[in-house]
Amino acid sequence: MRTIRYQEIADTLRDRMHNIGAGHVLPSESELSAEFDVSRVTIRRALETLREEGIVDSRQGFGWYVATVPLQQRLSGLETIESQLAERGVHAERQILEFAFVPAPAHVAERLGCPQVLRVKRRNLADGAPFAVVTVWCPAELGQHLSRSDVERKPFYELLGVQLRGATQTIGAAAATAADAAVLEIPVGSPVLRCERLTTTTGGVPVLLSEHIFPAHRTEFVVDLPQAEPSIVPSGLRLVE
Repeated sequence: MRTIRYQEIADTLRDRMHNIGAGHVLPSESELSAEFDVSRVTIRRALETLREEGIVDSRQGFGWYVATVPLQQRLSGLETIESQLAERGVHAERQILEFAFVPAPAHVAERLGCPQVLRVKRRNLADGAPFAVVTVWCPAELGQHLSRSDVERKPFYELLGVQLRGATQTIGAAAATAADAAVLEIPVGSPVLRCERLTTTTGGVPVLLSEHIFPAHRTEFVVDLPQAEPSIVPSGLRLVE
């Protein structure tokens, strides 16, 4: 029985997907076209076949990727994404990329009110696939007792030795830089969610500033909005011009 070319390509790619992690970005249509020596129309038809089977999906800015259920993060409390993933049976791990005491960049010095900071950059993995690149700054005097292995095993919240009141988190859309794209294994310029979090003590003193970069195709934020009387209880959300 004669097999149509796009079906042959779909069969080959289907077998490939078994060895590729969920959320992994596939080569571009142009690259696949060159690999299989067919037109992009044929490649797209093969990919559409796999999409109908729920094996792959696509999003503007990413192209095609192995289909995945987005990782959800609740914003209702000061907790780590790792603990939330563990509740769902997802294995989370951290890879420390940088650990250094450095002069505070201008925007960090302004937010934390100190000239020297401990800067930690890490990559977070979920079931072996990268889902976040995080940079954390804390005042040098608070972090002087910490080691690289400390921040790899535990969140800063448990290591600083101070009582925390909470945090203000600002979330916006951005495009992946070359550095972040390499760590997250996504195309340069693809959509990401950028979260900046400023954590303070019970006395209102800022002690942590962190930047979290999440691939947009793998991430969802969940916010509970309780019923409240209008004009009495603020929603907690505000527009930024």
